[in-house]
Amino acid sequence: MRIVAQRHDADLRPEKGQRAVVAEATIGSMRVALAVPTAYMNESGDAVRPLMRRFGIKDPARLVVVHDELDLPPGALRVKVGGGIAGHNGLRSIQAHIHSSEFVRVRLGIGKPRGSKEGADHVLSRPARRERELLEEVTRRAADVVEDIATHGIDAAMNRWNSG
Repeated sequence: MRIVAQRHDADLRPEKGQRAVVAEATIGSMRVALAVPTAYMNESGDAVRPLMRRFGIKDPARLVVVHDELDLPPGALRVKVGGGIAGHNGLRSIQAHIHSSEFVRVRLGIGKPRGSKEGADHVLSRPARRERELLEEVTRRAADVVEDIATHGIDAAMNRWNSG
């Protein structure tokens, strides 16, 4: 969301009563709220639910969550609506707080841990240089996806970004 905010000259700032830095921007003709939770990842729902209330988002399908995904190789990107949480504690928290799994997910591949390394250790460890480069690139593409969703809708975005 930081990249999207920068592209649209929106300053992410703390907002009273929110556990996130927040900005509003216009993408195409769509007014959007951009947020980066300041809560721990496994408490993401504590940030998302008040944000949805603040911005009057009643339909979970209007919520777009960008997150890391162990089940995709580093640098891969997929867009989907709803589904399971695949052991992702941030998604579990969001789902529990908004009482729905029907939100949009922009999934950024980080790959599975090698050897006996646990998923949490893998997510928290510093990636190798090549993987860092892939993650920087997929993060820029994720910003493109968010903009695409805002301007053309989720179906068009899924068709475009899931075909590669």
